[in-house]
Amino acid sequence: MTEAVNPDINSYQHFNAFFTRKIKAETRPIAVGNDVIVSPVDGCISQLGFIEKGRIVQAKGHDYSTLELLGGDPALAAQFDGGQFATIYLSPRDYHRIHMPVSGKLMRMRYIPGKLFSVNPLTVRGVPRLFARNERVVTVFETDSGPMALILVGAIFVGSMETVWHEGEITPPYTKGILDWHYADAHIRLNKGEEMGRFNMGSTVVLLLPPDAPTWTDKWKAEMKIKLGQALT
Repeated sequence: MTEAVNPDINSYQHFNAFFTRKIKAETRPIAVGNDVIVSPVDGCISQLGFIEKGRIVQAKGHDYSTLELLGGDPALAAQFDGGQFATIYLSPRDYHRIHMPVSGKLMRMRYIPGKLFSVNPLTVRGVPRLFARNERVVTVFETDSGPMALILVGAIFVGSMETVWHEGEITPPYTKGILDWHYADAHIRLNKGEEMGRFNMGSTVVLLLPPDAPTWTDKWKAEMKIKLGQALT
């Protein structure tokens, strides 16, 4: 609670307000540099690496396609072929707001209905194509390095995701089809480190970068803890 903007635990109206509490900006310094891409969240790196032949590593012995993750849009998936991915797991004890890893202009958002499997490390190792099967929200930004996709993956108890530009929860009840929003003409730009959304329980973020983006530093490996604002490149 020493990191919280509001340290009075009794003043929160309900548990979710406490769970998604805002923290002081100075507790998460954002690494500077135009070619520096930062972690969008506090969490544990599940996997990171290159997207090879349109496949993303989920865990040892498991991978899934970028095309499936992004809801079956071939043109969108093709922009990340040969690029990079980073998958970061947020446990219930982690800070639950999501911030921009790099500055960018919002171009598109997709809601993709799906399952709500747990995303804890044990389940990720055991359930094939989990991140491409769970309910998720895909956000696409145009950055100085090209397109960037930030995917918010739902999980058990997390059928509730929000972004700062969309009023209310994005996860509509009983929706079986993909929903699309286009923002190219809305001129919504978010700076690196700025809040872009939140989970209402622990879940996972998948970050996709195109081939020409700065590459991940070899400092980071799977199962390492990371904090919002730390440099990934």
